[in-house]
Amino acid sequence: MNKVAVITAAGKGMGAACARAFASANYQIVLMSRSSEAMELAKELGGVGMQGSVTEETDLKALVDLAMAEFGRIDVLVNNTGHPPKGELLKLTDEDWSNGTDLVLMNVIRLARLVTPIMEEQGGGSMVNISTFAAFEPSLSFPISSVMRTALASYTKLYAQEYGPKNIRMNNILPGFIESYPVTDEIKSEIPLGRPGKLNEIGETAVFLASDSAAYITGENLKVDGGITRNI
Repeated sequence: MNKVAVITAAGKGMGAACARAFASANYQIVLMSRSSEAMELAKELGGVGMQGSVTEETDLKALVDLAMAEFGRIDVLVNNTGHPPKGELLKLTDEDWSNGTDLVLMNVIRLARLVTPIMEEQGGGSMVNISTFAAFEPSLSFPISSVMRTALASYTKLYAQEYGPKNIRMNNILPGFIESYPVTDEIKSEIPLGRPGKLNEIGETAVFLASDSAAYITGENLKVDGGITRNI
């Protein structure tokens, strides 16, 4: 029986790259995005998809229900999202911060509540959250993302501690500047590898973290950033 991977915000960019990578690794895939693109990609890859938002609890439940109805199990959950609001630090509104929390942190918490009991019953599973390098080197260009992804790192540590004994792992991927983002020459000059990351490099990293090859890795934040971060 093929394993099943559920992936959010999978219509394009890193989410779609994860979908293609898991399909290539012989997973059955269940995709969601705000647009119809996830459904189209799922059909192309032999999986199923739905239209919905990671900020809507009813959509998240519908996604999990779809996976269980179609395949009867969930082995991997990849939490990917769009970008939270950006702007000058003190001009960001309460609504901006609230929306960013729903988009970046609460989506993971809500899906973990839904998927964890399924993985417990199966005897294990893996969750991979697509985060950002700014989680550990906060950037004024991405203020809400920087703050909330740091909170996500803390939540991931707590989750790993709580559910490691159940053989359920959670890890974060911290991408740097990826080719789906407009990368200027100035930014390239700051990246030791001299180029933006490729979308498939994020997808393949997600497959690795979900695989048996990473069975002893949990609660971690894996930077895939071409060396742009300087923290130790």
